[in-house]
Amino acid sequence: MTELGVKWACEYCTYENWPSAIKCTMCRAQRPSGAIITEEPFKIGPGLDVDQGREWDSPRGDSGGSSLLICPDSSARPRVRPVLPAEPSSKWSCHMCTYLNWPRAIRCTQCLCQRQHARSPTESPQTSGSGCRPAPPPVDPCEEYNDRNRLNTRTQRWTCAACTYENWPKTRRCVVCDHPRPNVPEAIQLSEPEAPSPVITEQDPARWRGTCSGGQRRSPSTSKRDSELQIQDFQRIEVAAGAVGSKEEQEVDFKKLKQIKNRMRKTDWLFLNACVGVVEGDLAAVEAYKSSGGDIARQLTADEVRLLNRPSAFDDGFTLVHLAIRFQRQDMLAILLTEVSQQAVKCIPAMVCPELTEQIRREITASLRQRKGDFACYFLTDLVTFTLPADIEDLPPAVQEKLFDEVLDRDVQKELEEESPVINWSLELGTRLDSRLYALWNRTAGDCLLDSVLQATWGIYDKDSILRKTLHDSLHDCSHWFYTRWKEWESWYSQSFGLHFSLREEQWQEDWAFILSLASQPGASLEQTHIFVLAHILRRPIIVYGVKYYKSFRGETLGYTRFQGVYLPLLWEQSFCWKSPIALGYTRGHFSALVAMENDGYDNRGAGANLNTDDDVTITFLPLVDSERKLLHIHFLSAQEMGNEEQQEKLLREWLDCCVTDGGMLVALQKSSRRRNHPLVTQMVEKWLDGYRQIRPCATLSDGEEDEDDEDE
Repeated sequence: MTELGVKWACEYCTYENWPSAIKCTMCRAQRPSGAIITEEPFKIGPGLDVDQGREWDSPRGDSGGSSLLICPDSSARPRVRPVLPAEPSSKWSCHMCTYLNWPRAIRCTQCLCQRQHARSPTESPQTSGSGCRPAPPPVDPCEEYNDRNRLNTRTQRWTCAACTYENWPKTRRCVVCDHPRPNVPEAIQLSEPEAPSPVITEQDPARWRGTCSGGQRRSPSTSKRDSELQIQDFQRIEVAAGAVGSKEEQEVDFKKLKQIKNRMRKTDWLFLNACVGVVEGDLAAVEAYKSSGGDIARQLTADEVRLLNRPSAFDDGFTLVHLAIRFQRQDMLAILLTEVSQQAVKCIPAMVCPELTEQIRREITASLRQRKGDFACYFLTDLVTFTLPADIEDLPPAVQEKLFDEVLDRDVQKELEEESPVINWSLELGTRLDSRLYALWNRTAGDCLLDSVLQATWGIYDKDSILRKTLHDSLHDCSHWFYTRWKEWESWYSQSFGLHFSLREEQWQEDWAFILSLASQPGASLEQTHIFVLAHILRRPIIVYGVKYYKSFRGETLGYTRFQGVYLPLLWEQSFCWKSPIALGYTRGHFSALVAMENDGYDNRGAGANLNTDDDVTITFLPLVDSERKLLHIHFLSAQEMGNEEQQEKLLREWLDCCVTDGGMLVALQKSSRRRNHPLVTQMVEKWLDGYRQIRPCATLSDGEEDEDDEDE
C-alpha cells in the first residue's frame, strides 16, 4: 500500500486540507508552520466520503493494482482508478470566487469562470526565472468524467444585474428583487441546477405574507408596474419540497410542486395567503383576498394542500370558515360567515352617490367640536337620524323585494327576529305603532361598530376613519374620566357573576392601555367601553339589541356577549344631550344599524302619551325591555347610580323620552324629521331611490307587452 501523504488541520475552521495546500480550502487561512497533522494517510484504494472529505479504508484484494474510488464533489458513479504515482497538488485559485481548483480544470468548479493563463497539457511553459516548470500531472480519468458529467447536466440561467441572483430562463423578472430580465445575451450564464426551495415553517410567517403584511420588496426601477409586482410578490411564496425519501423521489416531488406553482394565478396566491392568515390570525390577508373578489366558500384542493405542506393545519376540502373553526378565530369566523351569507350584490345609498358621500364626510368633520374644561371630550353639533324613505312602499312588489335584498342584511334580520327574538318581537310595536326595525347591510372590514353608528345617523360608512380618530382622541384626552367609570363597572360586573376577584392597579392599567390601543388601530374590534364613549360623541343614547351568547359555527354556546343594553352619555349634563336614541344590532361579533321607515304623516299614536308633533315627524318606538319583559341593562353606572329596577327605570326616563304603551311596555321615542334632517342626506337618499324608480316603467312595459300577447292569442 503506497502512502501519498497526510492532511493538515486548519487552526480556524478545523478543515482537513491536502498536504500540498498552502491555504485552507474552506476559510483561506494561511497554513501554520506547526500544523496539526491528522493520522489518516491518503492511500491508494480507500473510498472517499463525499460529505466529510475523509478516506475510509475499504477491503481490497492482494493485488495492489487498482482500487475503488468515489471522487469528491461529484454525483458520478464509482470509477476504477489505476495506480498513479504521487503528484504534487498545485491547485489554482479562481480570481472571482477564490476557490482552489484542480490543475487540469479549465473552468472554476464553483462559478465556472474561465481560468486565467490556461495552457494546454502539451506545452512546456517557461517560468519567469531560470528553469522550467515541472510537467503537468497526468489527467485523472475519474475527474475527467466528473467534469464532463457536471457540464452536461447544467442549464442556462440568466444573472440579475441588481442582486446577482441566477434565475431560470423562463422567468422574465428576478424572483428576489423583481428586476427585469436584461435582453443582452451576455447576461445568460451557466450555473448549477436549481436547488429545492427551503421549507417555510410556522416560525417564518413573514415569508407567507406577500403584499398583505407590507413585506414586499421592490426595486426602484419597477415602481411603475405595481400590479405586476404584486403578482410576482405572491409568486415568491416558498413551498416545501419533500425532505424524506431518496434523491430521485425528492426531485420528482419538487418538479410536481413547480408545476403546481406555474399554474397558480394571483387569486390562487391570495387564497393561500388568506388560509395562512386565518391560521396565524392575520386579518389583513383575509381582507386582501375578499377585496380582490375572491370566493369565501372556496375549498382547498389536494394540490394546494400539498403546496402549503402543513398537514396539521390544512386539509383537502377545507374553506376559510373551517380553518377559523379549527383555530378558534371567533372574530374572523363572524366576518366570514357574514360574507358567505351575502349572495346578492349590495347597493346602499353611500355606494350609489360617492360625491355626496364625500361631502357628508366633510360635513361630519366640520361639525366636530371639543368641549373646553376638564372633560375635554369631542362631540357632534348636528342631530341627524337616518330612516328609510316612505316612498319605498310606492314601488312595485318585485322592485321592493330587490331593494330590500340590496340594502338589508337578511341574515342579521333573521337572526335577530327568529333565532333569538331581539327585535320586532312585539306585534303592538311592529304593526299598530309602525315601529319595525330594519338591519342595514354593513361591510365586514373590522370597523362595523363605527360604520353602523354613522349609518344609523348619516347613512354612510366611516371610510376615512373620522369617527375612529375622534374616538381615540376623546379616550386619550378624557382618559381619567372614562377609566374611573370603566374600572368601577368592571369590578361590579365581575362580582355580580360571582367571580370575586380583584386586580392590582398595574393590571387595571394594562387592560386600560389595551382598550386605548384598540381605538387607534383601524380594523380592530371594539368593546363596550368604546360604545360608551361614542354615546358621548353623539350626545345621545345608544341602544344595542344583540344576542346574549357567543355561539360557534356548530351552534355551541361559548359565553356571554355583554353588548346588549343602553349606553347613556352619563358624563355630560342632561341639558347638553339629545334624548332621541339610535339603535344598533349585534350578532356574532358584527354590528348593524337598525333603522325604521318613515311613516309619511301617518297617525303617530302616542301609546298613551300626548305627543305634540307635526305631521312631518317620524316617531319610532324602541323597546327598553327584552322579549321576556325584563328591563335592559344600563352600562357603566357608578355606585351611586346602581340600584334596583325602579331606580334604573327612573334614570332611563331622565335621559330619554319614554312612555308606556297600551300593552304596558316601556319604550323610548326616536324622533326624526325630513325637514330637519341634513339636506345632503336627503339628497343622497333621493338619488339612491331614483335608481329603483327607473325600474318601474320597464316592469310595467313588460306587463303591458304580455297583456298584448295574451289578447293576440
